Amino acid sequence: MGEQALSGLKVIELGEFVSAAYCTKMMADLGAEVIKVEAPDSGDESRRYGPFPNDIPHMEKSGLFLYLNSNKLGITLNIRTRTGRQILLELLKETDIVVENNPPRLMKDLAVDYAVLKEINPRLIMTSITAFGQTGPYKDYKGYDLNAQVNRALGSPYREPLTFQPLQGNYQGAINGAAVTMVALFSRDITGLGQHVDISESQCIASLHGGAAMATFEFTGLRVSRSGHRGQDIMWPYGIFPCKDGNFAIITLEFDHWKKFAKAMGNPGWATKPKYTSIYAMAEDADELEAHLIDWMIDHTKKEIAEICFENELPFQPVNNMKDLSESEQLKARNFFVEIDHPEVGTYPYPGAPAKLSKTPWRIDRHAPLLGEHNKTIYCNRLGYSREELVEMKKAGVI
Repeated sequence: MGEQALSGLKVIELGEFVSAAYCTKMMADLGAEVIKVEAPDSGDESRRYGPFPNDIPHMEKSGLFLYLNSNKLGITLNIRTRTGRQILLELLKETDIVVENNPPRLMKDLAVDYAVLKEINPRLIMTSITAFGQTGPYKDYKGYDLNAQVNRALGSPYREPLTFQPLQGNYQGAINGAAVTMVALFSRDITGLGQHVDISESQCIASLHGGAAMATFEFTGLRVSRSGHRGQDIMWPYGIFPCKDGNFAIITLEFDHWKKFAKAMGNPGWATKPKYTSIYAMAEDADELEAHLIDWMIDHTKKEIAEICFENELPFQPVNNMKDLSESEQLKARNFFVEIDHPEVGTYPYPGAPAKLSKTPWRIDRHAPLLGEHNKTIYCNRLGYSREELVEMKKAGVI
């Protein structure tokens, strides 16, 4: 099968729900050994989130949990107990990275914050993903995905705000967490020392504005906000428009794109007036032109419009729903969806890798762990505890 990009890397996950789990999943899928630590009996919060097969809740059948935690080893450990904390510290002595998304105050109260852990293992990289980060007046506030999302200006006084797809604050925190952790790992190879990676989900969302939006506000005072289906007010057509069986994105960043599309439509008079010398000139008559465009599009399916665009080398795109994506020829050709067999759920397809590595491949080697599935492997085979000691720790609520 060959070595993977992160083979040999040892990671501990101390988290709940999405951000820590997705961050470590990206590492596990590239070969890192990730040990997921869950609370005894209750497990990760995502086990109760779903979706569930046949809509029947079950701790081992949450689609979200199964996706986020494939390729990981799973143990139960109550780090709020003295013994549980000692076991965690023992594990961390030989660990490269620990990823957590707990409140900063809790980590400090349990004496497992970075100030403590770096003394035990100076090479340890600790990645903390929270709603507001480890510093600032909000650092101890409890935050959820929507708390992070509203850190991006999505509306204006004349247009109500909209949220992103649910959990995007968590996923953006996880993606940034994984990327910056790799930078810290590279730094450790040079200096020999680990460091604390502090990820604020709200800052991750705020950074999605890009430099242009902030510069626009600073230079002109104008607040960039959602512009509806058009996407841009200064150029046309650039946006999402209805067609016979859904919606289609028309993306004319160059006037030549529009001329090709107008020709494919038969060069109707409304599309070829002499005054339309650029997509910016067309924007002045956007309402009128849009009505004509939709009249044409509503008579054509997404497939028909797509064929026109492909033939004319236009960067237009049908707006896909989940069924469209699951049947996408492009995604199938890149083997994006991966089937994973699970003892409780059976075999289902899951989203796969966002990128490909030619020499050190991404792959799925194991299903998401059952609650405490690898307790014996880690505690007995690796740390040297006896089975009798495991039974006593189970009785005491430690594992």
